[in-house]
Amino acid sequence: MQEIRYEVGDGVATLTIDRPAKRGAMTFAMLEEFSARVAEAGADPGVAVLVVTGVPGSFCAGIDLADLAARAPHERGGPGRDRPDEPPLLVGCPKPVIAAVDGMAVGMGAEFATQADLRIVSTRAKFRWAFVHRGLVADTGAGTWLLPRQIGIGPALRLLYTGTDLDADEALALGFATAVVEPEAVPEATRELAAAIAKGSPFALTRMKRLVMDGASASLLDHVGATRAALAECFASEDHAEGVAAFLERREARFTGR
Repeated sequence: MQEIRYEVGDGVATLTIDRPAKRGAMTFAMLEEFSARVAEAGADPGVAVLVVTGVPGSFCAGIDLADLAARAPHERGGPGRDRPDEPPLLVGCPKPVIAAVDGMAVGMGAEFATQADLRIVSTRAKFRWAFVHRGLVADTGAGTWLLPRQIGIGPALRLLYTGTDLDADEALALGFATAVVEPEAVPEATRELAAAIAKGSPFALTRMKRLVMDGASASLLDHVGATRAALAECFASEDHAEGVAAFLERREARFTGR
């Protein structure tokens, strides 16, 4: 599918929504392909980091409402929505996820940005949780669960209740944006961040993400227990042995994710 492009290089998978005429609005067919590619990145041992982006000036304007209107209500959930025991798509990806946003992120697009672990944002990027104006709640659960944890309950409720735009400057001030750069600098800033993450142990990175996400709803004692279990796995891993050897030998580590 030409509207969903997927490339892998140097340990980084890049998933691009390429539909600028519709500002990246997703058809259900695009969403199926997008979901499949996220799963592919998560399962690929050669991928350490997933980048989700659009073409210049575009990210994702949500679901294509013309496509939505043509479907019966019970068909409108999209892939994975009939599995309530699974986390939102990008949260469920075991790899670190960066959203590179250079344009409007509306509805599902705002949810995808929220689901990402980090966000590189251009000066012209805007986020809009417009669900109440379509008679809906935030459709992946990210806006109502993750967003209040990222920026605080009050700011999140204002955005969810009103559907007003969150611009790049406020996104940075609230801690939602990791960095704000000029539009032409988005690809390079994203590459630099992805490369910095990809230097780490894939074995440790996946467990770090799982601990953070699970820890948001776990008790302290449960979280400490999960941390000890993950640490024991790390101590027994090839990546830990390589990390120690690289430090002692004063060289770059060559991690394998095992």
